[in-house]
Amino acid sequence: MSSAITAPTYDPINTATSLAQKTTGDAQQQLTTQTNAANAAATALTQLGTAISGFQTSLGALAGVGKSLLAQSATLSDSSIASATAQPTAAAGSYKVFVQQVASAAQVTYDKVPDASTANGTLTVTVGSAPPIAIPLAGANTDGGTLSVREIAAAINSASGNTGLVAAGVISVPQADGTTAMRLVLTSKLTGAANGINLAFSGAVDSNLQSALGSPTTSTAGQDAIIWLDAETTGTQVTQASNTFSNIDGVSLTVTRAQAHGDAPVTLTVGNDTAGTTKNVQAFVDAYNKLKTSIDKLLDPGNPASNQSAGAFANDSGIKALQSRMVDLLRPSSGGLSLAVYGITAARDGTLTLDPLRLSKQLATNPTGLDHLMGSASISSPSGVLGSLNTYLNQWSDASKGQIQQRTGANTKLKADLTRRQTSLNDKYDSAYQRYLKQFTDLQSLQATMNSNVSIFDAVFGNDKSSA
Repeated sequence: MSSAITAPTYDPINTATSLAQKTTGDAQQQLTTQTNAANAAATALTQLGTAISGFQTSLGALAGVGKSLLAQSATLSDSSIASATAQPTAAAGSYKVFVQQVASAAQVTYDKVPDASTANGTLTVTVGSAPPIAIPLAGANTDGGTLSVREIAAAINSASGNTGLVAAGVISVPQADGTTAMRLVLTSKLTGAANGINLAFSGAVDSNLQSALGSPTTSTAGQDAIIWLDAETTGTQVTQASNTFSNIDGVSLTVTRAQAHGDAPVTLTVGNDTAGTTKNVQAFVDAYNKLKTSIDKLLDPGNPASNQSAGAFANDSGIKALQSRMVDLLRPSSGGLSLAVYGITAARDGTLTLDPLRLSKQLATNPTGLDHLMGSASISSPSGVLGSLNTYLNQWSDASKGQIQQRTGANTKLKADLTRRQTSLNDKYDSAYQRYLKQFTDLQSLQATMNSNVSIFDAVFGNDKSSA
């Protein structure tokens, strides 16, 4: 009798847990799968956005406004006199330049500048026509004692109005009597005759300091740069404050040394820079392949046989359309030209490769054709392959209405809904668990009571078998 009442026995906690899990198990499995997919999609969208943004940044650097994959070179017959760089828009040709004078900066020196016993008043420094730089001397005194020359120089250098205008330095000069005198040196950061340096005082300034800085001990005036476009005296003279000239379209010429009167002008040659163009084309190929690799990874179907997981967008038709469209945009031809003509071809896996030799030969035959074919990634006036790629990718990367932004918004809403559903399912599980826990706890109590009664009956009647 005892064994019939006590079998089976129940553990209320384990039993309630098992039954509650069975109640919500299917729904929980489905919800977990959906949540994992939403989280994976969020990560994948971030990766896709980063990859597209990186590619577009590369396009802008290579062929944005005023830029081109086609590189031009600028070389000089004497590089000790000047240096030059050429923009892609520079026309090939040869130019003569004579450098008569190199621009220099003004400098003033003040000897034997004493420490000021009182740090009052304002020192004002003016460079050319730039706004004056005001230096309150009280603020320059950082240690509370006398106002030193070094403190004045530091205050000039750190003044809020001193942005690329003047540099202040201090020199210690040994004197015959064994003492040391301080020299304040001010150098204009702007070259040219018009950018001289002037000091002025206002307020109650220490008289000894004001006297020492009243007029410079030595003064070197700035001078303008002077060049002749063509030969000296017979060409066109150009005078300016800066040593960098832009009179030849697309060319930046920086002079570094003046020539002697009667010297022959230097020759500036502008022409195609095949090495630079190859480097630019290779950079485009590398950037495209990097983006393609990122997209391919997201679309990877996986391989269950080798336990390789599929990409987050393996079954996403929109991302597959993005992949396909990028390939299509590489195939335009114009006037018989194509990427393949310039050595840019697609491998079996869709990645691009560059044949530098083929590119070099085609550039020698038709250098401007590459520029026409590849075009510009400028947002305002896109053209060619690069313009088409950038314009199409903007449909994905646009921060306000692009595909990535829209997908991210929809996925964020989905994740919020899944969170609410998870909360509801948790409540359902807790309710089932508490219900089963009470039922089997009650059953356990009843079983214990019955077992106790059986024990009493056995104690009273179990050993008396004679009357039977």
